[in-house]
Amino acid sequence: MGKIEWAMWANEQALASGLILLTGGIVGVAGQFRGWEFAAYGVAAGFFVCLLEYPRGKRSKGTSVARTGQYCFTVCVKAFGPLTRNYYVRAFLHAAICVPGGFMLATVLGCVCLGIASLIYLSAAIHGEHWEPILPRQDPRKPAVESVKNPPQNPPPRPPLDMRRKRVDDLEGAAYDNPTSVTDNEY
Repeated sequence: MGKIEWAMWANEQALASGLILLTGGIVGVAGQFRGWEFAAYGVAAGFFVCLLEYPRGKRSKGTSVARTGQYCFTVCVKAFGPLTRNYYVRAFLHAAICVPGGFMLATVLGCVCLGIASLIYLSAAIHGEHWEPILPRQDPRKPAVESVKNPPQNPPPRPPLDMRRKRVDDLEGAAYDNPTSVTDNEY
């Protein structure tokens, strides 16, 4: 069996929890709930988590598909170096971010999801994973080599090469023998 890449799961979980935390914070601030200050914190924390988690990391094996428009966020995340590449740091950062949001009902779900993402990042760090950016390819692709010089002249089904008609001016030279017998016997 293949090795599980925990960081991939943690990234998806953390991005979703950041969006949930942001949405819950907006609801808490707009509704002026009691303790709405925690909701305002949830808006800021959710926005920060979404910015941090939007760029996907490169997979160790297989193909890595970047999210749409991820390159500018990748440059920002890459600029912080070991603070954002190390999954131990991300695990403890997400664990610390999720605590204040737990004091308000509108942000509890986002905080629980962020806590789970923190545990998954901790598992990724224990398994020795780290964040690598997905950068655009530097080498241009080679142009496709023309494999077919001339398209086929006759429609399918085409007989084998040795049975094809030869283009000749006289009709007798152009004829060929049919390898299958044609009979008038019907059932």
